[in-house]
Amino acid sequence: MKHLLAPSLLAADFGNLQRDIEMVNRGAADWFHVDVMDGVFVPNISFGTPVMETLKKHATKPLDVHLMIVDPDRYIQMFKDLGAEVLTVHYEACNHLHRTVQAIQATGMKAGVALNPHTPVSVLEDILPDLDLVLIMSVNPGFGGQKFIERALNKISTLDQIRRENDFKFVIEVDGGVGNGNARSLVDAGCDVLVAGSSVFGAADPVAAMETLKSI
Repeated sequence: MKHLLAPSLLAADFGNLQRDIEMVNRGAADWFHVDVMDGVFVPNISFGTPVMETLKKHATKPLDVHLMIVDPDRYIQMFKDLGAEVLTVHYEACNHLHRTVQAIQATGMKAGVALNPHTPVSVLEDILPDLDLVLIMSVNPGFGGQKFIERALNKISTLDQIRRENDFKFVIEVDGGVGNGNARSLVDAGCDVLVAGSSVFGAADPVAAMETLKSI
């Protein structure tokens, strides 16, 4: 499939959030990427329920919600009610990952699992057939604007090979340091969804930036 683009709202202007949401609505992007942080699993706090309600009200494209929180099972139904279509949890935050994935899918959402930069792809061996999405973190989670960790390319290639050899259906998403300089190599490695924050919202012309990343 043609790769998807999911601008990360963590890099949006929170003082003009509706404006930025409507800009993404009009642009070439496919999803909104929403990072939810609790200040415990990662050293930062981000979106809560009020911001999600604003997104649900104004966004016309799917909400791809990435939970960087402890005990994500407690909030699965809440994020479904807030409009999430894709819900991704961290491997490192789940004691019973298979149960969590099943609970997400039982609500009708697609279930994703994220891997921190230090976590190998091999830990997902037993659950890959059940996943809708695997998110490779190419920076350490918690803050935007970080430098891309090159090792992520190898992890994407490994996942893509496993997927092709077994006819698995999950999509591969990458988040962190994504921009014009590496987007082509990420797609060539097997990435299906590019999450881009600063390279979109920090651009002089965010609409043109989305078009460029989508056309790569």
